[in-house]
Amino acid sequence: MRTLPTPETAAPVLAPAPRPPVLARPVRQGLWGVGLVALVLSLSAAVSIGAVPIPLATVWGVIIDRVAPGLITPDWSAGRAAIVWDIRLPRALLAAFVGAGLALVGAVLQAVTRNPLADPHLLGISSGAAFGAILALLHTGMFLGVATVPALAFAGALGATFLVLWVANFAQATSADRLVLTGVAVSFIVMALANVLIFLGDPRAAHTVVFWMLGGLGLAQWDHLIWPALILSGAALWFRAVAGALNAMTIGDETASTLGIPVARFRLSCFVVAALVTGVMVAFSGVIGFVGLMIPHIVRLVVGGDNARVLPAAMLVGAIFLVWADILARTLMRPEDMPIGIVTGLVGGMFFIWLLRRKA
Repeated sequence: MRTLPTPETAAPVLAPAPRPPVLARPVRQGLWGVGLVALVLSLSAAVSIGAVPIPLATVWGVIIDRVAPGLITPDWSAGRAAIVWDIRLPRALLAAFVGAGLALVGAVLQAVTRNPLADPHLLGISSGAAFGAILALLHTGMFLGVATVPALAFAGALGATFLVLWVANFAQATSADRLVLTGVAVSFIVMALANVLIFLGDPRAAHTVVFWMLGGLGLAQWDHLIWPALILSGAALWFRAVAGALNAMTIGDETASTLGIPVARFRLSCFVVAALVTGVMVAFSGVIGFVGLMIPHIVRLVVGGDNARVLPAAMLVGAIFLVWADILARTLMRPEDMPIGIVTGLVGGMFFIWLLRRKA
């Protein structure tokens, strides 16, 4: 039986610079513990911080009372309980789901394209998802109920993905760098079409849609969280199961083929699942860029290049990052709620410049 290689046992492609030594298992387990604690603390801070500050003891008291009624005696007002449970906690959880999903997709796309600059935003997948969501919000109506926006966002993301692959094949842009350039070109085209939909739509709803396109989590609700949670969980399990194949893809198509991996079909499958995750995340959060670009690189500096470790670590760090980005978006221009895409765009743009400098 042939064993799929890891980037520690074969020449890496994603990062030409020397990789850090692989951390020992106890150290990795310790980092996982620290990361999970950091995520819980970040979620707690996201619920506590706001125009009306709420003590952490009250935050956890409200959560415990809602999960296990009667376990503790409430000593807070009904207004504070509503702020914690109905407004801030769903928003914080949505930020964690979206950050984890975008980071996961970014890590996968960088592996299957062997391009360190690949992410759903630069490859046009997010733009396609935005096009589908805008089509649902302004033109088709909610003919599938709450599933309408995620369904059309997925269809748009998948369509944009196939368009990028078709244009890359038509233009013979087979290299990893030219694939990203193809994605950028398709992204501009799709966003132009999305702007046409906004122009032709109801002017009263256009302002809301434009704000949503900049990225925002203000519409988070408990009954909406089931979609990103289910899609993210399923995609994470599948990508973790094929982590060995992703490792082989980072080395090269020929190596992957010799190991029995159907390269074209596997890459297409990864693109489809990536489009599904991106479409659902964009449907509930708007277009949030650069998370999928930054987080996988940061994670690889710590855990190495084996996707069996990179993928879950990227999800954890991505969740923490977007929770804090949302905290900044809510507090920097208080009482105004700044679109979260502005925060990630500023941070991601600076990271992109640093990454280009590092690869030079």
